[in-house]
Amino acid sequence: MSVNLGGKNSHRFADGTEIALIRQRDNFNRRYTEPVNATVVASDYIDIGTSILIGHNSCQAMYKIYNFGGLSGKDIASNVRYYAIPEEECFAYLDGEEWKPARGFEFALRVYRPHAGDIIGIPPKVIKNVLYVTTGELQGTVVHTLKASDYEIIFQGTNGREDRRIRFRHWDEIEHSREEVIAIDHGMTEDVNEGRLVVGLNHWDAVKITEHAER
Repeated sequence: MSVNLGGKNSHRFADGTEIALIRQRDNFNRRYTEPVNATVVASDYIDIGTSILIGHNSCQAMYKIYNFGGLSGKDIASNVRYYAIPEEECFAYLDGEEWKPARGFEFALRVYRPHAGDIIGIPPKVIKNVLYVTTGELQGTVVHTLKASDYEIIFQGTNGREDRRIRFRHWDEIEHSREEVIAIDHGMTEDVNEGRLVVGLNHWDAVKITEHAER
């Protein structure tokens, strides 16, 4: 993979103007600070030149290729570096304008229980280890997962602005030692469909599933 180490350090406005967005100094969350956008230079099933999303710890010396194609001085001076990244650290790829999960992964939203009292402004409470699946054979269902299966990718979107996806591990056709789905919850699925539970990336953007589909 080729990775522009500074590719996430900008923000593009609607009129095309770009400003620097310097990370690293303002946040200790490496998912936020580290580059995760990459480009395929060799793969068994993803076309060369495809944009992909990788793990936030993937750009490390253990995976780095130091002699890729006889780099020129211009290449060395740039922010682009080359890595041989394992498939299990490649989470998604860009198909046209749509991000799709890579093999062994699916996308999801978090599930929240709205505040039931009379006081307004109380944020909904996340239901831990539960996800609403938005891709694959489990799309449209609520699933229970192993602990720490909820991984939020923070990346540079195609519009030049920060974007996010939640991914978890799942294989449709085979049993796998790293499978993270442990059950499908039909009751919670009905609650989501009926609007009794809301879904989103975070509590401030969690809405009923009918409202989410309209966004």
